[in-house]
Amino acid sequence: MITSERRRRHWSRAEKERVVAATLEPGATILGVAREFGVHSSQVFRWRQQLCGKAVAAPGFAAVAIAAEPREAAVGCGGSIEIELGPEVRIRISGAADAATVSAVLAALRASSR
Repeated sequence: MITSERRRRHWSRAEKERVVAATLEPGATILGVAREFGVHSSQVFRWRQQLCGKAVAAPGFAAVAIAAEPREAAVGCGGSIEIELGPEVRIRISGAADAATVSAVLAALRASSR
């Protein structure tokens, strides 16, 4: 039962596009934009989905760069493997990096990400 005299607000496509565009600005949050425009955040999510399409999941593989090994490392230890996961996580395996060692490192990474 509706007891108030307020009616639903009807948003034009241009208004919806303006709200969605505000969510795409750097540093903007859905909740902040929803509060600014006086609409519920779930409605903003729905408009964003309607106007921008459904988000496509990123592929599970990352780009790999193979760099030349520095001369001093090439003389001594027989090789190394370095894995970067974002700007703050770097894993380096020096010396004999056999398949068992690399498999153990990758298994530990998978277990810690769950």
